[in-house]
Amino acid sequence: MFSDQNLFQFIVFFILLMSIPTFILSQFLTSPYGKHYRSNSGTTISSPFAWFLMESPTLWLTILLFPFGKNHTNPLAYILISPFLLHYVNRTIIYPIKLSQKTTNGNFPLHIALTGFVYNILNAYIQTRWVSHYANYDVDKWFWFRFVGGIVVFAIGMMMNVWADGVLMGLKSQRGGYKIPRNGLFEYVSSPNYLGEVMEWLGWALMTCSWAGLAFFVYTCSNLVPRAVSNHKWYLEKFGEDYPKNRKAVFPFLY
Repeated sequence: MFSDQNLFQFIVFFILLMSIPTFILSQFLTSPYGKHYRSNSGTTISSPFAWFLMESPTLWLTILLFPFGKNHTNPLAYILISPFLLHYVNRTIIYPIKLSQKTTNGNFPLHIALTGFVYNILNAYIQTRWVSHYANYDVDKWFWFRFVGGIVVFAIGMMMNVWADGVLMGLKSQRGGYKIPRNGLFEYVSSPNYLGEVMEWLGWALMTCSWAGLAFFVYTCSNLVPRAVSNHKWYLEKFGEDYPKNRKAVFPFLY
């Protein structure tokens, strides 16, 4: 019989496994949204609605599943899930609202939004089930040590992510097309928003110390690191000699 634990383990393994072809394909194909949008990308929806649609399972599915876990009355479970929900309140609600206010809304391919929706259902399921059900807080003597270390990494990453998104939205709201982002972390990397998100889920993996958290971190890297490289190449091609030569794609001084 296919139990909940079997399903949980299967999805964790599936996401880890899919990170390999995702990383390989991303070397040759860049998802056609944002600055990489192409007119032949099929049916499109507005960017704010696309982000809301894609990210929404991380809120409603987490809220639906959490009460069914054996840890649903444990305060540590609520403390642990809080950073996850905080990120996705921003990404699902606040970010789309800001996007709709500061940009022309743009075109976002529907098939990309639906793919993201499915991924977030799977990911929200394993993260929530781990925190609310499979984690054993009673024998976890290192919980606070890991949580404090992980939340520091997560908080730094989220601040970087939100700040960089704000800079990019501010530039989009100006007339005259794309411009070179300046100041702060943009002096070191082309995509500090992606660096911030990678750091967030590294912090999450440290906090949860689970295969589910590791799968999330690995898949995030397989998806966002190649996209950051594509962004870097795009900037170089568009702005040529005007683009700062010392900037890296995503990791300062390294890559």
